[in-house]
This record gives sequence, structure tokens and C-alpha cells, in this order.
Amino acid sequence: MKIDLNCDMGELDDAAHEAALMAYITSANIACGGHAGDAQTMERTARLALERGVRIGAHPGYPDRENFGRLEIEMTREAIAETVYAQIARLDEVVRRVGGTMVHVKPHGALYNVAVRNGEVARAIAEGAARWNPRTILFGLAGSPMLEVWRTMGMAVAGEAFADRRYEADGTLRSRKLADALITDPGEAAAQALRFAREGLAETICVHGDTPGSVAILKACHEALT
Repeated sequence: MKIDLNCDMGELDDAAHEAALMAYITSANIACGGHAGDAQTMERTARLALERGVRIGAHPGYPDRENFGRLEIEMTREAIAETVYAQIARLDEVVRRVGGTMVHVKPHGALYNVAVRNGEVARAIAEGAARWNPRTILFGLAGSPMLEVWRTMGMAVAGEAFADRRYEADGTLRSRKLADALITDPGEAAAQALRFAREGLAETICVHGDTPGSVAILKACHEALT
């Protein structure tokens, strides 16, 4: 069995931390100027990924750096598609310049969570991604309607589960507003990742780079999955 282990990257001004994270993953989702990231962080993270043989993907979010893209903002379907395309294209230019190729797109934060329940937002994300490359892979919440929306549009998808997040009974992620939303114990996170893998619930498993103790969590997940 093969399973992808991904991490949201390029969001922190800490090259050493990101290098440590990169040692345990197979895919990096790089922030591309919406919620976080700039030309410098995109290039730094892309180079790290290439050095480690890690697959590179874009991590577009609502264009809201003040709130780190974690609040829903009112945007039309076309506006969402346009910002998603623009963010992906910005990163693609950097990645190509350093000799790499992008293979997937994963929405960030509130944009991701809204798309889980809102088909119009999900469609807008796919439209923006398809303008860049209609054959790219979209990462979305495993078992959620967003994946079916994307499939019906002819997009390739990968169902994603989270090792470092708790879930509600309906399969959605627990809100970060709640104190127990994050799993910070490496053993607990690794056990959850292993369960997702064994039960075939996802093709890719995420640990957020800004979760406290994320390097130890990723190390534990990598060892458990290996």
C-alpha cells in the first residue's frame, strides 16, 4: 500500500523548521500569496522540496493575509476562480524557474472548509485550477461532497485526511475556534494517520506545518505509515 504524507508549507518565516518538516513528507502544499507566502518563501520552499524529492503543489486560499485565510469572505464564483488561478500561476512561475514541476492543488483554510459544503465554491476552485492545468490533482476532504463536484467536472482528485485535527461526527473538521481542534500528541496523531491508511479512508494524509510540535508529529506519522 502506498499513501501520500503532505504538509502545508511556505507559511512561516523559518527555513530550518520547514527543512525539518520536509524530511518526513512526500508532498508539499506551498502557500502562494493569498493567505501567506511571497516570491522569496515560494522559492525557498520549492528548492527544499526539490532537494528532498518531495512533490510540489499549490496551496491557494482566500486573499486575506490579515486573518491567514481562516475566515470565510464574500466572493463571487468568478472572483474565487480568478484568485485561485492567479495564486497557482504565481507559484508555478517560481517552481519552473528553479527546475521543478507542480502536480497538485490543495485549497487552504476557510476556502477548503467552505468548499466542503458549498458546491459553488468547490466548482470555483476547480475552475481556477483547470485554467492553469485541467489535469492537475485536487486535494480535498475525504468522503466529502467537494470531491464528487470535482469528479463531475472531470478533475482528478485525492481524498485527504488529517492526522493533527479532530473530526465531528459528520466527518467534517472540528472548528479551530474550539480548544481541542488540534491533535498535538505525536502518538495520537500517528495512530489516527495509521487508521486512515489501514481503512482506506484517504489517499493523502496531512499534518499542518504550524501545528505545535509538527516536526515530531510528522516523524511519528512517517514511522507509523512506513
